[in-house]
Amino acid sequence: MTLRTLLTFLTSSFLLFSCGKEKPASGNPVSELVAESYLSWNGDSLPAYPAGKPKITIVKVTIPPHSTLPNHYHPVINAGVLLSGELTVVDVKGNVLEMKAGDPIIEVVNTIHHGVNKGDVPAEILVFYAGADEMKIVVKDSVSN
Repeated sequence: MTLRTLLTFLTSSFLLFSCGKEKPASGNPVSELVAESYLSWNGDSLPAYPAGKPKITIVKVTIPPHSTLPNHYHPVINAGVLLSGELTVVDVKGNVLEMKAGDPIIEVVNTIHHGVNKGDVPAEILVFYAGADEMKIVVKDSVSN
């Protein structure tokens, strides 16, 4: 883990846990901040939102056990939550993020990366993309893993 990745993790953890959890009164709704950052998981700054008609896309991705996604990148800002299983995300800079069920991710933008499910159960992640009309949300890279 690089120093930059460690500092990003510590800063994100501080922000996440310093918000505090409200104790639910019986029958009252409770909200909990899951993630908030100006940085992606590898410490890169998030870019400006694209110009054009805004388009939000929500995708549930299921990665089979012991499989690797192809190298790809996202031209738009996106974030997700791992619903089940475990997932390792690796970018071309050598940064690695190990995720378990319930973990959030603020994904890298315009950086080639891939995910690996090393576990014995499918990894399911719900991803929210903030793009614009006519923009792709995922672009497969021709470089092999």
